[in-house]
Amino acid sequence: MNIGLGCITQADIRFVGGYSPWFSSLPFLNINSMLNFKHLFLVSVALWSAVGMVRAQEFDPKQSYEIHTQNGLVLDNQESLDLGSKIFISKKESHKESQVWNLIPCGDGCYSIVSPLTELGIDNSGNGSKECPVIQWDPNKENPNQQWRITALPNGNYLFTSVASGYNLGFPDAGLVAEPVYQLKPDAQKISQQWKIVKSNLKVVAEAFKTRSDNDWENERIFAVNKEEGRSTFVPFADTEEMKGDPSYTRPWIRNQSSRYLLLNGDWKFHWVKQPSERPVDFYKPGYDVSAWKEIPVPSNWEMLGYGTPIYTNITYPIRNNPPFIQGQRGYTVEKEPNAVGSYRREFSLPADWKNKEVFIHFDGVYSAMYLWINGKKVGYSQGANNDAEFNITQYVKPGKNILAVEVYRWSDGSYLEDQDMFRLSGIHRDVYLVATPKLRLRDVHLTSVISDRFDKADLCVKADVKNYGKSAVNASVRIALLDAGGRTLRTFTTAAGNLAAGKEICLPAKASIRDPQLWSAETPYLYTVNLELLDASGKVLEATTQQYGFRKIEIRDNKVYINDALVLFKGANRHDIHPRFGKAVPVESMIEDILLFKRFNLNTIRTSHYPNDPKMYALFDYYGLYVMDEADLECHGNMMLTKRESWKAAFVDRVVRMVERDKNHPSVIFWSMGNESGGGPNFEAAYQAAREIDARFIHYEGMNDVADMDSRMYPSIESMIAQDNEPRNKPFFLCEYAHAMGNAVGNLEEYWDYIANQSKRMIGGCIWDWVDQGINKPGEAPDRYYFGGSFGDRPNDNDFCCNGLVTPDRRVTPKLWEVKKVYQYMTFEEVGENNVGLRNHYSFLNMRHFNLRYVILKDGVPVAEEEFGLPDGKPGEHRTIHIPYLRHLTEDADYHINLEVKLKHDCVWAKAGHVVATEQFLLRERKQKTEVPELSASLQVVEERQYIRFRAPGTEISFDSKTGMMIGLRYDGQNMIHGQQGPALNWYRSISNDPREWIQPVVALRGFDWKLAEDGKSASVQSQIEVKVGQVNIPYTVRYRVYSNGRVDVAADFTTESNFDLPRLGLQMFLNPSLEQVEWYGRGPMENYRDRKNAAYMGRYKTTVMDMAEHYARAQTMGERTDTHWLALTDGQGKGLRITATDTLDFSAQHYTDKDLWQDMICLISAVRRLFSI
Repeated sequence: MNIGLGCITQADIRFVGGYSPWFSSLPFLNINSMLNFKHLFLVSVALWSAVGMVRAQEFDPKQSYEIHTQNGLVLDNQESLDLGSKIFISKKESHKESQVWNLIPCGDGCYSIVSPLTELGIDNSGNGSKECPVIQWDPNKENPNQQWRITALPNGNYLFTSVASGYNLGFPDAGLVAEPVYQLKPDAQKISQQWKIVKSNLKVVAEAFKTRSDNDWENERIFAVNKEEGRSTFVPFADTEEMKGDPSYTRPWIRNQSSRYLLLNGDWKFHWVKQPSERPVDFYKPGYDVSAWKEIPVPSNWEMLGYGTPIYTNITYPIRNNPPFIQGQRGYTVEKEPNAVGSYRREFSLPADWKNKEVFIHFDGVYSAMYLWINGKKVGYSQGANNDAEFNITQYVKPGKNILAVEVYRWSDGSYLEDQDMFRLSGIHRDVYLVATPKLRLRDVHLTSVISDRFDKADLCVKADVKNYGKSAVNASVRIALLDAGGRTLRTFTTAAGNLAAGKEICLPAKASIRDPQLWSAETPYLYTVNLELLDASGKVLEATTQQYGFRKIEIRDNKVYINDALVLFKGANRHDIHPRFGKAVPVESMIEDILLFKRFNLNTIRTSHYPNDPKMYALFDYYGLYVMDEADLECHGNMMLTKRESWKAAFVDRVVRMVERDKNHPSVIFWSMGNESGGGPNFEAAYQAAREIDARFIHYEGMNDVADMDSRMYPSIESMIAQDNEPRNKPFFLCEYAHAMGNAVGNLEEYWDYIANQSKRMIGGCIWDWVDQGINKPGEAPDRYYFGGSFGDRPNDNDFCCNGLVTPDRRVTPKLWEVKKVYQYMTFEEVGENNVGLRNHYSFLNMRHFNLRYVILKDGVPVAEEEFGLPDGKPGEHRTIHIPYLRHLTEDADYHINLEVKLKHDCVWAKAGHVVATEQFLLRERKQKTEVPELSASLQVVEERQYIRFRAPGTEISFDSKTGMMIGLRYDGQNMIHGQQGPALNWYRSISNDPREWIQPVVALRGFDWKLAEDGKSASVQSQIEVKVGQVNIPYTVRYRVYSNGRVDVAADFTTESNFDLPRLGLQMFLNPSLEQVEWYGRGPMENYRDRKNAAYMGRYKTTVMDMAEHYARAQTMGERTDTHWLALTDGQGKGLRITATDTLDFSAQHYTDKDLWQDMICLISAVRRLFSI
């Protein structure tokens, strides 16, 4: 076991167990060291400015180079051939030709940066001295926009400075994978503008690009053949009685039992091949024998069942970047699996009473393209993996047995618009079902409302689309009933179609008013029921359907968003559809689990990144109460030029329109989002106009803030966020992605929200990236083993960049999510004098009366008193002073804290009474006596053996090695607490997914060692002066020990940093006896916490084990820290071991692995820990 200590001024170590003398001391980074570090860093900045930069050496134009960021990402043109395409920073791929560049001399130390793969050069985009993305363009070394002066820096890095603008090549924000490269206002000190130039041995051999195809799935203009127009989600029933008796009547996510509905989910016959040329071309014919085929469950992703390879990639297309064609790429998985085809077959029988009905087949989602046959006849074709596809199959079906055949292509031109940061999985991944309607059909329903300014009246506005599929004109009408949540009918009204000609469709408007409507919000998700009956001329019900609907009013005022006249801040997260076992075929139970976790951890907003979710999710959003940014299935991140191509416009518009049409009746949908990370262009302008013609909700798109109804940004620093918020723009400002939650992450969240909630001018909130780690199982392996990119031999891949979740793949809550719950909470506390606490209500709609308050008094971290009572009346925004008589409990010299919890008073749909919604802790009184003065009776015996110095007293031996300067033994009653003679030593290393660091073997030199026995012979001082060199960084440090005869050891450490210091940490690490598995501490807990992520971790006295201090990160990494610790004890099963006490406080972690071991193993932590104990 190793233990790391950090951020303390001094500590002591003692033996505990009851039979041996107390023993003490261990420190870390003291205040003088920190001041020294800051001072020298400022000096280093001054030195850089004074020394300046030097001209780079000449680069060989025939040599290939990679251009790296400081965190190991590389310049990448993503194989795009398009003029004007952006350049990105990507994960290094050893065989990826788009990451190789030639530096072509232009004279005077300037170079053109040219891709040998595409033969296009990096251009500053011709915008002069303006921060903007760079692009690729036809190379011309005479063009100053493509001339870059390369300057060497003293630290071995380089600057690329545009000759035309004087701006530097760099990236503006966090420097994460997939960020575009910019020209930035020059600042040589910024790491984001410094690059490494590395020679590459990769030989780029450009292959011929495919230029024509007759395939529908390689034609961007063909994405729907014989497919019905989009419509809202509903199922027809024979009549209202059947509908009201159905389990799905007011719970639309429950499987309905309508006589007009036939579910086709289940086991289908299935055949899989690697490429279209191998597919069974005639499989759809009724006489084709599929009896020997295996079966596959529908819905599912075929890769999750062992057919083909799951591929995780962020922006790099898994196919060659040559839209609209599907072409292999050297070194990619598509070399072996060019374009897998899944052939699906099943039989179904139509119910007898469906005779003379119109029959439709409905697919909720298919990756990526599909053909449909019924009884050997071709019905149609569809693309749009997360949009529904509906076909009228009336002329193809027959009474009795029917044969359904579906041919699914893994890749299509639609894949270029589905370039989301996710596992690329294939197949029929959502529900498939049939519906039957009369010849006169209620084809669509659109519900809107108008709410009065005083909110005392609401108009329900209905548009009912009725279509006549018959051969003659008919008269019809639609009867509409509005019911409250209790089922009481409030209004009934009818609208007539008149005489509707054969083959025609009509939109019937209708309106009814109610007084004092109950309004829908995420806090108060009140739903009405709207029932619709289609009537013939005689008044007979032909069919019925129903919708759950919520009245709510969305407005933008003063650049903020108001819902029902209340200011709302959107506290959210992005969520991918993913399940570790089922991939994108997410079960309803998992959907509900995610929503309940959102609600219970104070998230009120979900962005459906980056495609419409399963339609059942929206019914759940409505019911449980979440604000939704509904996002279109549209991301061409790897080739943003598609946004500008006219031939792709219809596909862009179709994806946005189908989303809006399907989800338009859901009150939870507050914003539409047109897509993600696809750049800007006229195709999005067209999509905006098309969406606006259907629905009035506000539209988001981060790629074109000037077109969208709000400004949006990804991953800004706090400083740049504030700067953008203060720009003179008349729009709200939203962070569609921020707080990248990869691995051990989500630091400084409180700083973002302190500004957003309390100081911003136009900010409305944001969505953390993202909700769940996209770790998936391998077929046939244990369900608790999760794999990320590269684990399947998939190429290209972005490794664990898919694991950015606040929860693990199996929805285990992480310490990150506890921090989010605290920062997002809707009640805040303040100290307002003795025996009082201030409480402010930040809910938008809920009164304090809905909650109880519980307080607990802790003495030195242990509860000594508690009480719970109801809160008084307190409307949103109001402050109340709550009397708590805590002074009576503060009776001794001790640390006293008060823990405060706001709890639900009653059950609600997402939690039981007693659920905690907000917490806080205050220090009431601090202990005056901080340290104990050791009482000594025995004398120390000093034994020198070769280079070893041993200090002995009864039951105690403390040993040092004079050649290394290290403490090598802490022996009590014969048991050595130090393992392998590895006492306190410098720990400089840490690595986390968001900030990976390569291990460098340090060079350690002892510069001095001395010891001295005190005059009374009862204590001794030991001093070690050590210098460690890590790469080019020198760290001289001194450790001073004071050894006492009662077994206590005081330790103090001083570190000196120099101008080039850039290491991630300074601390001490020691290896302890493996038997010390029990951990107890008085500090922040119980969960892992860090200096920038400790709001949810309160001071207390906690117990755990070293094993349980490990976190379940998808990739093992630095973890397990506990901050502000006064003392900790590590003991064996009999309670014997060490106690470490800080003079002030310390931070510590205790693990079975070093940080180096954890990072370099690259394995699931659960497996790592088990392996340790199997040795």
